[in-house]
Amino acid sequence: MEIADLPIPPDLAASYARRGITELYPPQAACVEAGLLLGKNLLIAIPTASGKTLVAEMAMHHQVERGGKCLYIVPLRALASEKFEEFSGKGLRVGIATGDLDRRDDYLGRNDIIVATSEKVDSLLRNRTPWLAEITLLVLDEVHLIDDPSRGATLEMVVAKLRHKNPAMQIIALSATIGNPGDLAGWLDAELVESDWRPVDLREGVFFQNGIQFADHNREVGRRSKYEDLDLVLDTVEEGGQCLVFVSSRKNAEAFAKRAASGLKLANPTLAGYADKIRSNAGTDMGRILAACVAQGAAFHHAGLAREERQIVEAGFREGEIKVIASTPTLAAGLNLPARRVIVRDYLRFNAGEGMVPIPVREYRQMAGRAGRPHLDPYGEAVLIAKSEEMVGELFDCYIDAPAEDVRSQCANEAVLCTHILSLIATNFARETGEVLRFMDGTFYAHCGESPRALARAVDRVLEFLREAEMITEVGEWLEPTEYGSLVSRLYIDPRSAEVIVTAMTGRKEYTDIGLLQLLCSTPDMLTLYVRRNDMYLLDRFLADHRDELWMEIPWDAGEGFDRSLKTALLLLDWANEVGEDTICERYNVGPGDVYGVVESVAWLVHASRHLARLFAPHLAGPIEEMELRTKHGIKKELLPLIRLRGIGRVRARRLFNNGLESLEALRAAGPEKVGKVIGQKIAAQVFEQLEGVRDEIEEVGEEQATLFRFG
Repeated sequence: MEIADLPIPPDLAASYARRGITELYPPQAACVEAGLLLGKNLLIAIPTASGKTLVAEMAMHHQVERGGKCLYIVPLRALASEKFEEFSGKGLRVGIATGDLDRRDDYLGRNDIIVATSEKVDSLLRNRTPWLAEITLLVLDEVHLIDDPSRGATLEMVVAKLRHKNPAMQIIALSATIGNPGDLAGWLDAELVESDWRPVDLREGVFFQNGIQFADHNREVGRRSKYEDLDLVLDTVEEGGQCLVFVSSRKNAEAFAKRAASGLKLANPTLAGYADKIRSNAGTDMGRILAACVAQGAAFHHAGLAREERQIVEAGFREGEIKVIASTPTLAAGLNLPARRVIVRDYLRFNAGEGMVPIPVREYRQMAGRAGRPHLDPYGEAVLIAKSEEMVGELFDCYIDAPAEDVRSQCANEAVLCTHILSLIATNFARETGEVLRFMDGTFYAHCGESPRALARAVDRVLEFLREAEMITEVGEWLEPTEYGSLVSRLYIDPRSAEVIVTAMTGRKEYTDIGLLQLLCSTPDMLTLYVRRNDMYLLDRFLADHRDELWMEIPWDAGEGFDRSLKTALLLLDWANEVGEDTICERYNVGPGDVYGVVESVAWLVHASRHLARLFAPHLAGPIEEMELRTKHGIKKELLPLIRLRGIGRVRARRLFNNGLESLEALRAAGPEKVGKVIGQKIAAQVFEQLEGVRDEIEEVGEEQATLFRFG
């Protein structure tokens, strides 16, 4: 099927022609034949790199040309940014929504396409954002993640709410291969388009004793080192390809990257430039090790890296300069980084309470799907490594020839239901118990025939909790949100978190930094750090001197949960007291990316607790607001006046303060020339524009200043 024959806007057709796309792939043509451009709902379950995004893009442009508006939902912020860039510059107005979760963001309604995470869309629904009623096409990227235990229920409820709000809306759902696509298609009233066609042939095999066994042939891999996994990498690179190696842990990723770097021993000015960029940003041993690996053509990639480090690694790999990335499975889930050969070295992973367990088939498929770069590789290879001859057959049976698992709803989980039922009541989607249950009839859970009695019992228990917490009241048979309940719903925090915070605040006379931080780190919403045996000395020593500063009683049977909350709170306290990044990472045995994740996780809870304090403990609202800025920027209280200036971050504010420029008045008195000697003339000029433009009230810093390790 030719692009020129399709009823799509000329601007879009021209952009495809510039990229050399003149003909649809067979699965894309099947989508058009199934009614893609006729407003039909489709569930598209085709392999990675088979053109799912182009299908969605054609449908969006077709809708906009007819006066419609499109919402593209993704699971990850990084993926939202990637899609925003991909859709921009093709004749339509594109917006992105991933930020604050208590804003309506009405301005986004000016756009033709809005890219957002499911959590952001959920918050927009809770805050009654008007433009959501104008959506005529909903695209669900990675819809199979509806069975993710932590986030799947949010996606499911968002889809149910949007369908309730816009019943005529077209839905295009993009999925990996799953075991029960018919169930998902049935729930969405969608035509199922399935295919195993790929633009690059995928060869799947198992490596054992210097050879890869494929279904129809074997391939010998010569010995080049004393490590079999390294031999597989060197074999690929010698043939002009690149490798992704998936391992079970960060430690293993770093160890393999060092091994690959010593085996490759590449050196050129481009690699040296990447390494220098990483070194210039690196404040940790991890960053310095990464730079050394990249200089020789290898890298590791995991969530512990700083954002800038991950971006440099990804760019170097896309340019073909970095030849191998050793990664945890996070890379397979989100980013489009194909390679000639994908090596799944570790197919067992540690799960708390279970020990080492096999990865799911769907996760293996996600990794294997990265094999083969369209238009660059003649084929792609996905290779598992067997440790014995018996395991060769087992790996074929358990992964290569195995069907993918079914996706299952997560909506029966009471902990998850709590926040969503409160939002249904607070936003008038449901006003009595029967309406709540009828709304739930529109979920994937109900469609799959899961136990309606179990769901009804779970709903009853959730409603009882919300009544006891005074987040809802009953007026006759009607359920009404209280001021407290409406606030919790708008703030987009778990009602259980709100109850923990409010209980601790009520009656408290004095504020302490560690009391607030440890409280927030004890809530269900908070990401906390793993506690190692050698962390206990630090925790015990702190408790010996500061136990009275905590807002929560230490339970007599305090276990891992309390230890994790305290360790995380101490890291945040160090961050807010300007302890250096390298020191924090070493003290708590974490990477820069972990620090970023914890700061990002707590920032919203501090913001929410400030609003809750205004309602229940007004005397605490002021110091909590100060801590909100301190945790956001990593600064002591004394820098708060300076940090409110645009262009002044953690590093520049400290430089100014240490040079005696401690306030806005001091800056004005010093003049641009003196200030410029401290922070540079260009930034000084920007500062004085603000000082002259607004003398009494300095505009608060924008979202762009929150990037964690790029201050100054």
